[in-house]
Amino acid sequence: MPDRKVLVIGAGPAGMMAAAAAAENGAQVAILEKNQRVGRKLAITGKGRCNITNYCDTADFIAHVTANPRFLYSAINRFSCYDTVAFFEERGLATKIERGNRVFPVSDKATDVVDTLYDYLSELGVEIYHKEVKGLIIESGSVKGVRLDDREMYADKVIVTCGGMSYRATGSTGDGYTFAKAAGHTITPLLPSLVPLTADDRDIPELQGLSLKNIRLTVTDTVTEKAVFSETGEMLFTHFGISGPLVLSASAHMRDMSPGRYVAIIDMKPALDTETLDKRILRDFSGFVNKDLINAMTKLLPKKLIPVVINRAKIDPHIKCHTLTAEQRRALLDQIKEFSVHIHSFRPINEAIVTHGGVDVKDIDPRTMESKLVNGLYFAGEVLDVDAYTGGFNLQIAYATGRLAGASASVPT
Repeated sequence: MPDRKVLVIGAGPAGMMAAAAAAENGAQVAILEKNQRVGRKLAITGKGRCNITNYCDTADFIAHVTANPRFLYSAINRFSCYDTVAFFEERGLATKIERGNRVFPVSDKATDVVDTLYDYLSELGVEIYHKEVKGLIIESGSVKGVRLDDREMYADKVIVTCGGMSYRATGSTGDGYTFAKAAGHTITPLLPSLVPLTADDRDIPELQGLSLKNIRLTVTDTVTEKAVFSETGEMLFTHFGISGPLVLSASAHMRDMSPGRYVAIIDMKPALDTETLDKRILRDFSGFVNKDLINAMTKLLPKKLIPVVINRAKIDPHIKCHTLTAEQRRALLDQIKEFSVHIHSFRPINEAIVTHGGVDVKDIDPRTMESKLVNGLYFAGEVLDVDAYTGGFNLQIAYATGRLAGASASVPT
């Protein structure tokens, strides 16, 4: 009969992996989940497809972690991205690799990922109670269990895997931060990460729905006058500002947000330098000599973007191409190569994919995920101050820290 009782708070990816690892090592494990279903947030990730992980080595993985990457070395070395794929494949979930080494289930159903984890927990005999935890029981510097509405549950070890503050409807309401604070832990400032951005520019709503591919997005901090992000890829204009893969990744590098602090610069033609682009424009215009400028740029830019670019260049949209001056052409070039979007703010944290900030990792042992302040208390997943780019990296953080916490908590004291 197992004699080491481990309680896991939260049945997300970190919690389920923690419970599995503890049970594999012979511990008697129970999960406390306030929702009526496990893995609610996991079931909606990747637009319902679930980007399980990223198929890359440890060095590449660490390079994609934007907050406290060094803290994750032990966890990711114990349970790598390749281990994650093997874990699911061995339990009957076929996977596939898509652009950017993103791993998805062949079925394209996130619910299949949740079901695979749930079925494995059932095989291991992990009990799941749909109860809301109200607090931790801590005595003489050690955790003793948890308080529920109607009773107390005692355990040798407790693992907190409650998630962050994003997607509150799935149960991520910041409970883990409350438990951590009560245990004496510091919570670093909580900000949205991997989130769309609102813009101050009045003409941005005119571009709503426009998707741009193969562009370069550079975000500059106007205070330090340094670029905090610059990559090529895809983005989207919305009614409030900008979104899409590049924008979400850029947001992970923006911290002290205030109106006017950041400016996003879009290079519509990153493959062409200014001189080459100028020759391209002259060539295009040679075929539209007597046409209005607004009707002569369709080969160069998306239709919706043309009037905005011309207006920003302060040129009459109905000027004939052959009358365009070199100065006016330069103004067009500037807008195409350096189209600015003045960032106002993050969208609400509830719209973020992950939460930046959380339990300060200085007080967590990276080799075990155990609290340095309270014996027998462990933390894993988004509740920690660790986050990464999109592409399966944040889920991998959850699995790896969860596995390490569970394995560590199953060791007899």
